[in-house]
Amino acid sequence: MYRIRVAVLRGGPSNEYDVSLGTGATVLHNLPSDIYEPQDIFISRDGIWHRNGLTTNIHNIFSHTDVIWNALHGYYGEDGKLAHILERHKIPFTGSGSLSSAISMNKLMTKDVFKKNKIKTPEHKVIDSKDKVSPDLLKELFRSFTLPFVVKSISSGSSVGVYIVKDFNSFEKSVNDAFKHSDTVMIEEYIAGREATVGVIDGFRNQDIYTLPAVEIRPLKSTFFDYDAKYTPGMSEEIVPSTFDYNTKIELENMAREIHKALGLRHYSRIDFIVTPRRGIFALEANTLPGLTEASLLPKALYAVGGTMPEFLHHVLQLALEEK
Repeated sequence: MYRIRVAVLRGGPSNEYDVSLGTGATVLHNLPSDIYEPQDIFISRDGIWHRNGLTTNIHNIFSHTDVIWNALHGYYGEDGKLAHILERHKIPFTGSGSLSSAISMNKLMTKDVFKKNKIKTPEHKVIDSKDKVSPDLLKELFRSFTLPFVVKSISSGSSVGVYIVKDFNSFEKSVNDAFKHSDTVMIEEYIAGREATVGVIDGFRNQDIYTLPAVEIRPLKSTFFDYDAKYTPGMSEEIVPSTFDYNTKIELENMAREIHKALGLRHYSRIDFIVTPRRGIFALEANTLPGLTEASLLPKALYAVGGTMPEFLHHVLQLALEEK
């Protein structure tokens, strides 16, 4: 019996290399073996492709593959660059297309889509490395926000390059550090509230856009859900189903569905929010390729509704193959 050949791409050049290895491992270990023939495609930090441990090239991989599972996160995998290559070669792949991925990875472009669709999001300003970032400019920007506020790289994921600013010295250092991750830095108002995230799956359980239950996130040793809180055991508490009231849960699901559509995402995504008692719900960003590791949030929400990882993987792969 012929099995569908699935090339699972993992690793890559981004700061989320380790997370990608974990996501790829989850996919490789959970593909239904009676239907799929998995191929471990490892991309090293310096961009060298390997197939089942041996150095190879893209064309060799594509000629021995029916569908690609994109398990890369961050730069190259999630910003549309890899998707553009796959689209050009007309090979089916999981995850969003190149344009939607590029927009969603860029926090400024994402905010533009939010505002165009009247989705509430924190106020912000940006500075570019091409501009002269003088002390006077930094002082002007510092005075324009109420403390604390947020400094973040415009195009990194997993809270890499995100800083909470409480004084001018930390502001200046945060800007310099954020520029190490991208050429544009965003200064954003800090919204105090409860963090939440909602997973979205296309065509799941007979719904055009299925929303998983909101996950409530409570960082235990940091002020926000940073990289360490995301991936270090014991650094955060993830509650699913969440303790939000019924109306808040429904609003979170509706907003996640609306954002998924507005950004043109496909197959699956995860949308991050802040829930405040007085100002309502603020959308923060969209994750076009959310992690699938043991510590990741989308799997926890999937398990909460009785779903399984093999079921999810099979569903998404069939979506990709149908679009061929």
